Amino acid sequence: MQEPILFSNLIAETKDGEWGEGQEAPGHVLCDVIRGTDFADLHAPAIVLPQRWIPEHLVARKALQADDILIETAGGTAKQSTGRTALITKELLDSRGGKPVLCSSFARHLRVDKDKAHPVYLYYVLQALYASGYMGVFNLQHTGVARFQFTAFRTKTRLTLHQKAAQPKIAATLKSYDDLIANNKRRIALLESMAEEIYREWFVRMRFPGVGGKPSSNGVPAGWASKPLRSLILHYIGGGWGEEQATTTCPDGAFVFRGTDLPAIQGGDWTDFVYRFHKTSALASRTLAAGDFVFEVSGGSTNQLLGRNLMVSAQLLEHLDEPAICASFCKLIRFDQAVVAPLWMKYFLKMYYDSGLVGLYQVQSTGISNYQFEAFIANQTVLVPDTDLQAEFCKLVEPLNEQRDSLARANLHLTRTRDALLPRLISGKLRVGQLNIQFPPSMQDEKQPPAEVAPARAEAVTMNR
Repeated sequence: MQEPILFSNLIAETKDGEWGEGQEAPGHVLCDVIRGTDFADLHAPAIVLPQRWIPEHLVARKALQADDILIETAGGTAKQSTGRTALITKELLDSRGGKPVLCSSFARHLRVDKDKAHPVYLYYVLQALYASGYMGVFNLQHTGVARFQFTAFRTKTRLTLHQKAAQPKIAATLKSYDDLIANNKRRIALLESMAEEIYREWFVRMRFPGVGGKPSSNGVPAGWASKPLRSLILHYIGGGWGEEQATTTCPDGAFVFRGTDLPAIQGGDWTDFVYRFHKTSALASRTLAAGDFVFEVSGGSTNQLLGRNLMVSAQLLEHLDEPAICASFCKLIRFDQAVVAPLWMKYFLKMYYDSGLVGLYQVQSTGISNYQFEAFIANQTVLVPDTDLQAEFCKLVEPLNEQRDSLARANLHLTRTRDALLPRLISGKLRVGQLNIQFPPSMQDEKQPPAEVAPARAEAVTMNR
């Protein structure tokens, strides 16, 4: 192990972030900006970052580089302290279409002195510090917003790091898991795109199998029917929120899906679910079954339409292994499967949302948006294909959905293994000195260290204030 070193001595450069302007301005450059809320999904394939106009001279000074570390300095919640970190990779920067990338004003970037520490290794040290609760020591709660005392953290934190030769091995071990998780997320996105494209080809462009031999009237194929959405629904009901702890009136536990959770679940992130306690009678009519939908009816923002939705799969419920309901800002929708296949409705609602038509029934109240759900299901019509064509579509698309869910479950195991390895590797309890560790593709431009490295002492990280 090295001698303890002050955190500030490991950093070659650190600068706070920028937010810039929402509109084009002279002397400004259009940039992607990373917020603390983007950290968790930063390497997801479908990540959409805010685009802001930043003064040119600030872009020249603050544009991010590969191996920079971002640290959140403001924000957080009552249950989540500030001090979260994110690693900037070459792959992320290359994916932004040539636009400069900066962090927002509620974060700052750290550029590691590579003569003193391996940047990816130091990122995982910071991840371990956050997981241990150490960062919370520097979390200061003001009125309405929490702030991370970065100056105190960097000037009062001393770290006992592994020898330089061991650092890339530890980084490579942990980065391999993160790269596998990111790759699985890309595969999930690709499977979803394939299924969506089949839907568009068959039911939007109307190039489904047998179309040439099927008679039609006014452009509607025989056997198809335009139906009010309400006529396709067997059951719908608002969700619940329950209590944080079990009580005599709310004794039954169940997971709760909120509107804000739906994109992550759909994208294959099954790692973080809210668990609450509910009345027995509330669960009886609200417990989700395979093929049910969660439909968001309240919340949203000026840039985020309501109507986000999720089809609940059998694999998701099997993973949870306990009842699940939707939150009080959502509706449970159960379709009549004798008339319409839930899997077909999944892609109808996805196309409907992506087209922006879902916004026709959104009403902006003071501070919150609400969805005119009753008007939506009464007035919105759906051109429903015949059941044979639906079945043929489902036969083609169902394996794609099952593979997507299998990848989501694989990511759960990868995440748990990585999180179990993280403190053991950083603390030195798990030694890598004698292991022949292969670098993941994202680190293969680096020179790999020799196989034999002096074993680490048991205490790898010292945290002092």
